[in-house]
Amino acid sequence: MRIRFRYAKLGKVRFTSQRDVARMWERALRRAALPVAYSAGFSPRPLLSFGLALPTGAESLAEFVDIVLDEGRVEPDEVVPHALVGRLAPFLPDGVTVRAAALVDGGSLQHEVTACGWELLVDGARCAAVAEAVASLLAASSVPLVRERKGRQAEDDLRPAIRELSLVGGAEDERVVVVAEVATQPRGVRPAELVRALAEQTVDVAGLALAGACRTAQWIERDGQRWEPLDDEGRTAGSVSAGAARERAS
Repeated sequence: MRIRFRYAKLGKVRFTSQRDVARMWERALRRAALPVAYSAGFSPRPLLSFGLALPTGAESLAEFVDIVLDEGRVEPDEVVPHALVGRLAPFLPDGVTVRAAALVDGGSLQHEVTACGWELLVDGARCAAVAEAVASLLAASSVPLVRERKGRQAEDDLRPAIRELSLVGGAEDERVVVVAEVATQPRGVRPAELVRALAEQTVDVAGLALAGACRTAQWIERDGQRWEPLDDEGRTAGSVSAGAARERAS
């Protein structure tokens, strides 16, 4: 029996790593006395499966974790997803807020999610200059960037993964929000990498720096449609049209 939770990670807790977040969930589940299933072997672990890893220091409105319950120990009230939201809340740290829960079938979140939405706060250049850099990047046929992979530096082309870029801010603002949508497969783009790519577009934005990042959505896409792994209303159905999904996420 697999239950998917959608949660937010906001505030100071953003500085905790993905591994620390996993430990937070394990402690919360244990303190809430939920009958979580465990793996076999000499060192059994609770069966938790997280979505795409969130960079340390970034916030998120759309994080997901799948938890497998031991059906032999499940009480009737423990299969009511909305009841589990309130049951877990007192045992999670400030800034980690469960927003929805639902029963789901099997399937790896890391393999199913194909795109993410981000809001990136950048500084070091005025809005007009950042807008020029965004236009230059979108018009480019390739966006080469050197980044580290398994301890080695390699040059990758980020352009195929960058789907959408736009700005929020006035022409003279020096702190600008970049709204982005990036693909996660075959390899994702981190917020810091996207800002580095923007900073290399024109001389006027050479000092551009990432001041904050918030993941706003994760998308599953199939057969021309897309939907969230779980929305705030606890819906997981794949029948949501792309337009309706975008409207709900905004």
